[in-house]
Amino acid sequence: MVQRRIPLTVYRPARAGVQAFALLAAFEAAARAVIISVFPVLLYRSLGDAQAVSEVYFGAGLVSLVVALFTPWLAGHVARRHLYTGAILLMISSNLAAALLGTPAAPAALVGNAVALVVMTVCFNAYVMDFIDRTSMGKNETARLLYSGVAWAAGPYLGVLLMDIWPQGPFWLAICFCFGLIAFFWYLRLGDGKVITRARSKPANPLAYLKRFAVQPLLVAGWAYSCIRSVGWQVYIVYLPIFAVENGLGAQLGGLMLSFSNALLFLAPLVLRFLVARSVRFAIQIGFGFSALFYFAAVGLALLPYDGVAMATVVALFVSTVFLVVLDVAAGLPFLMSVKPSERTEMAAVYSTFRDVSAVATPGVARLILAFGPLTAIFAATGASLAVCWLAAGRLNTRLGKRRVAAE
Repeated sequence: MVQRRIPLTVYRPARAGVQAFALLAAFEAAARAVIISVFPVLLYRSLGDAQAVSEVYFGAGLVSLVVALFTPWLAGHVARRHLYTGAILLMISSNLAAALLGTPAAPAALVGNAVALVVMTVCFNAYVMDFIDRTSMGKNETARLLYSGVAWAAGPYLGVLLMDIWPQGPFWLAICFCFGLIAFFWYLRLGDGKVITRARSKPANPLAYLKRFAVQPLLVAGWAYSCIRSVGWQVYIVYLPIFAVENGLGAQLGGLMLSFSNALLFLAPLVLRFLVARSVRFAIQIGFGFSALFYFAAVGLALLPYDGVAMATVVALFVSTVFLVVLDVAAGLPFLMSVKPSERTEMAAVYSTFRDVSAVATPGVARLILAFGPLTAIFAATGASLAVCWLAAGRLNTRLGKRRVAAE
């Protein structure tokens, strides 16, 4: 009996390089950016309370965290290319529900988007570690942020602006970008990565790879820095629009400020040069130190008994995002440069949980803070967490970034 085999060329990528992954990330960014500022305003209008909004975000983060931990187990039963495709389809379904059913479907749509994002992130990071050389990780991160810059710069404000004209518009636009994402992914023919995980292989044990992760200091440090950096962005994305609405600055200001902040992603090449001239440790310390400083400045300005302090607070928070962009490039490098090739899928799953842990911790802690204090107390707590990371980053090896650049 003659057995026919599918040629290996079926699984070879069309253009699996830095630019290809940057374009893939850009499609994902566009799908997320147009609705990211819509959800806080929509939920606040529906629930009428910042604490209730925090509870919805807390639930979404908790669900996505559980999914992130068990994604490698799922990858043992489902091919990676199908898993990635299924996540995109889930995002399309969630946005479709929000577009057709309106405000009542917003909490469920938020959860669906969060779950889809975490699965896509696990798969995307695994693909990157398969096809991008370790010494090019910094270049890849810079290109990813640069290519996504247009979407993140225009999307948030476009979403809230469109929401007032056509409430379902942002979700339909996100669906269009999702279809572009799925089409480009299949054009690249990434398959299941360089090492294809077969359905009959033994599924990964989440507890086992968490233990292996915990005993590798650089992996833990990179994850922690990315997590706290994500907390800074989460507070800015969710609670700045609420702060603006509560202080009479308008519902569109939050989306506008997020668009301005995201436009800073075009500074990514300058950040890479900064890393070349100094080190990863220095860049991480600068990012955490100054972002903490301006979060504290925002709190101090909000306490002043003068007119216009609300807008001054918003400006201070905006300046803090300049340094969060530095962390977008640098904070995860200790993790990405230290992963063993044999643990790429498992550790990609662990790394992706930084977003979900921050998505759980941020609204959870914010809910407790709002029970006893004002909204600005959340900004103070965020500044404190960023300051702790600034202190911890001082223990990183000063040659970490230089070693990467020298290899390039």
